[in-house]
Amino acid sequence: MILLALLGATAPLPAVRLDQLGFEARGPKTAIVATDAAAPLPWTLTDAAGRTVATGRSVPFGPDPASGTRVHRVTLPRSLAPGPGYRLAVGPAASRPFAIADRPFATLARQATTFFYQQRSGVPILAAHVQRPDLARPAAHAAERVTCFAGRDQRGARWPGCDYSLDVTGGWYDAGDHGKYVVNGGISTWTLLDLHERLAAWGRPALFADGALPIPEAGNGIDDLLDEARVEVEFLLAMQIPGGKRVTVATVTDTGAPASGFRTIDAGGMAHTKVADIAWTGLPLAPHEDRQPRRLYPPSTAATLNLAAVAAQAARIWRDIDPAFAARAQTAAIRAWDAAARNPAIPASSDFAGSGGYGDKDWSDERFWAAAQLLATTGEARFREVVEGSPYLAAPAFALSWGETDFAGLLTLATDPQALSPDRRRALQSRITALADGLVKEQDGNGYGVPLAGTAYGWGSNSDLLNRAMLLGTAWQITRDPRYRDAVVGVIDYLLGRNPLDQSYVTGMGARPMMQPHHRFWAKAADPRYPLPPPGVVSGGPNSTAMNDEVAAPLKGRCTGQTCWVDDWRSYTMNEVAINWNAPLVWAAAFLDATAP
Repeated sequence: MILLALLGATAPLPAVRLDQLGFEARGPKTAIVATDAAAPLPWTLTDAAGRTVATGRSVPFGPDPASGTRVHRVTLPRSLAPGPGYRLAVGPAASRPFAIADRPFATLARQATTFFYQQRSGVPILAAHVQRPDLARPAAHAAERVTCFAGRDQRGARWPGCDYSLDVTGGWYDAGDHGKYVVNGGISTWTLLDLHERLAAWGRPALFADGALPIPEAGNGIDDLLDEARVEVEFLLAMQIPGGKRVTVATVTDTGAPASGFRTIDAGGMAHTKVADIAWTGLPLAPHEDRQPRRLYPPSTAATLNLAAVAAQAARIWRDIDPAFAARAQTAAIRAWDAAARNPAIPASSDFAGSGGYGDKDWSDERFWAAAQLLATTGEARFREVVEGSPYLAAPAFALSWGETDFAGLLTLATDPQALSPDRRRALQSRITALADGLVKEQDGNGYGVPLAGTAYGWGSNSDLLNRAMLLGTAWQITRDPRYRDAVVGVIDYLLGRNPLDQSYVTGMGARPMMQPHHRFWAKAADPRYPLPPPGVVSGGPNSTAMNDEVAAPLKGRCTGQTCWVDDWRSYTMNEVAINWNAPLVWAAAFLDATAP
């Protein structure tokens, strides 16, 4: 039994762990029981009136290395009547009451999407569009026209700045800080736009129809998911350097040597990596209370290719909705592609205080992603040549993150009817379903039923699982094999309480939701003058590999894999929130809602 004493409390956790939001009436229903019992245990499911609905015996899984415990599994009937107040008794243990509903993931999808409105920069967050009045705040970083960083970085190298400024008002704050980053904004926006493109294939094209979300744009006749995503697309476009500008970049960064060497490049069409404060701010601090000077930071090849990919994707999505915007996005995408070709190896410098580095030393995956999006949008031969000549097309393994973006291209190509030849598309689909089969196997081999092998849980492990859910959902779209959808349910079940900590990692969801994100505004635990977080925000989750903050460090050697987590606002390694983590939560929850039996 894992005890809360590890986390500073004394009460033992309940033995029966399940999705605290509830189960689908016609879908998979799995509970996990923490027990040392070697033999199967009898279980009984009762409804709100106490009537027995189903009985059976648990299936011992045995030792689970990822949690450091022994567990059993209980599989409930796939079809049960909707209603509240169900209880599961397994041997001497019993669950909390839980609900069964036709569409239990609808609320999760909607609330997770509202996260992005509340991360907006440059506009007031209005009480009319948030869940509680205390979540409203004045506009911050409004009319944000800024120029390039000039001065000494953390290694002592002097940066000369630039002779222009850009109006980069708007977009989303990245995470718990007030920086706005192109590479993280890129993968996050792609995820939401990818969801939009898939909803029709899932039979629910109007899931985010105008008026579905509580955002200021509701009522404009445009899909609300597109309205929200456009906020960040506009920011990404604004980060593009005007033509004819020459910018100084470091010749040495991220190699351990001082960035003392510089060179000047033709930077027209490239994208700055970020706009951010010149020094870190403390917690708590609402965005409108941030008084730090803001600067543009040097362009990078990765940021430029992120811009190319997302702008190309936006161009095809808005082609019939807003032709002028679509044309502007396509022009920006091609300018960025050409600029990255001129400057194919400009790294993002991590030498600046006040913001995340998002350093990356390999840009081949971003180049493939951008080529895939441009091919899907334009059909041009030059982009086809890059895609078809790339080793990424063979898809030997799955990885998807801000620093590994090739699968953001592959998932598009696998289901786009025009981008690849039928033979190439079928081959890619076979690789994707083979990878999905591997994830299902990993799920079967994990005590708590998540598609992640091994005991090492890294920074943002919850987002790793959600990105895997996107692969599984795409495999379902290709094949309609229910195993893949069931595996996505397993990911969400884990995030909402079917885990060794009996913890819902999503704010406002379940009996024991996360309450203390590492966030400068949603910081009531740090200062009662600030609000609790809104519902629908996912924690980065267990982190057993980079436990280097003041809360995580003492847990080294005292926790295992899935148990290395504490709900504490001071722990940025375990409990930060971010746009690239909430975006796949929206994708996965919307997928399950759209495809509900």
